Amino acid sequence: MKTKQLYILILLMTFGFSNAQQTPAKPQTKAIAITGATAHIGNGEVYENSIIILENGKISNIIKDNTIKVDPSKMDVIDATGKHVYPGFIIPNTTLGLVEIDAVRATDDDGELGSWNPHIRSLIAYNTESKVVESLRPNGVLLAQVTPRTGRISGTSSIVQLDAWNWEDAVVKEDDGIHMNWPNSFTRGRWWLGEDPAMKVNKNYSKQVKEIVDFFNAAKAYSNSTEAEINLPYDATLGLFDGTKKLYIHVDDEKGIIDAVNFTKHNGVKSMTIVGGYHAYKVADLLKQNNISVLLQRVHSRPGQTDHDYDLPFKMAKLLVDKGILVGLEGSGQMERMNARNLPFYAGTTAAYGLSKEQALQLITLNTATILGIQKHYGSLETGKSATLFISEGDALDMRTNILTHAFIDGRQISLESHQTTLWKRYSEKLESQD
Repeated sequence: MKTKQLYILILLMTFGFSNAQQTPAKPQTKAIAITGATAHIGNGEVYENSIIILENGKISNIIKDNTIKVDPSKMDVIDATGKHVYPGFIIPNTTLGLVEIDAVRATDDDGELGSWNPHIRSLIAYNTESKVVESLRPNGVLLAQVTPRTGRISGTSSIVQLDAWNWEDAVVKEDDGIHMNWPNSFTRGRWWLGEDPAMKVNKNYSKQVKEIVDFFNAAKAYSNSTEAEINLPYDATLGLFDGTKKLYIHVDDEKGIIDAVNFTKHNGVKSMTIVGGYHAYKVADLLKQNNISVLLQRVHSRPGQTDHDYDLPFKMAKLLVDKGILVGLEGSGQMERMNARNLPFYAGTTAAYGLSKEQALQLITLNTATILGIQKHYGSLETGKSATLFISEGDALDMRTNILTHAFIDGRQISLESHQTTLWKRYSEKLESQD
């Protein structure tokens, strides 16, 4: 028995050490000036030949023209001539840090049993030392909305920065919103049970929507109750009615989106965002009228139906932006945590299919920050905002030129090393020695 216990302890220690990421960066102690770069502000503006000064973790000044002299004796100067500076990219609706290895149950903590879990908080399960977390930073993804899965109401998400010892240090916005999975108005038959796999009307749709309505009616009744006993699920929803939390409704079909919008209006939910939104372009006018934003499904996807344009997922952002909808990009789906590093390239694809490069950039910076409610501090390069940004040798939306030289989170210069870069250097040196 002792031998078995010792083996398990060694296994756990080995797994833990193999997952440890770089030591988080130390707080900024000296002013930093980034000079000569093309600054992509994140709000559609571009400053050529800029100067950006970082002090005490914030952007203290940003100057359009570096003909203004900076005293280098009082700060560290980074000459970024010919390079580009961007605000840190933000990945919403991700299970980053909640699952490490899908096949190892002990590392999987992205969902809870049951259907009604608004009180389940993803933040306390977030693993800051995930190897997946460190793999995002070399592509400029520096912030994430960590989101639970499963159930009708999955739980409550939080927003974190990607360089911390623990979740307490990582948190940027705690318990920002509740995530609901809206019923599908159409379903596919279960082919493995011999059913017809073709799309058909979901006969239980009305019943499932009524269950949601009943839950919210009970939650509103609880909010008006004077009873002392606390009901955790109902208590967690109170912020939806006073505007301190946002309701994120995961829904793709046209009828579902319409019903979800009407549901929020009739139930007094102050703020709502559609997540996924495959058919959102069909009801864009309704979304605009009700000031509903969209976190659009993974751009690098196939069309959902055989009669759809092959490039529909690529041009969805353009269709919605042209209608005046506030749009951000998310990347949920198969292998979503691994694919989160491709966020800038999703934006690059939307630029190839109709948006300008700066419009595409907004989808993963200021637009997403605004949807998540952190736009006062993140999402753009503006005086007074957090110095969360990076320097790239080229266009950060192009996988060929997104090569980071420096990255900062709250003014702290972070490591850009990862398990992948370590292996790349190791085998590059091996090949060089054989030449």
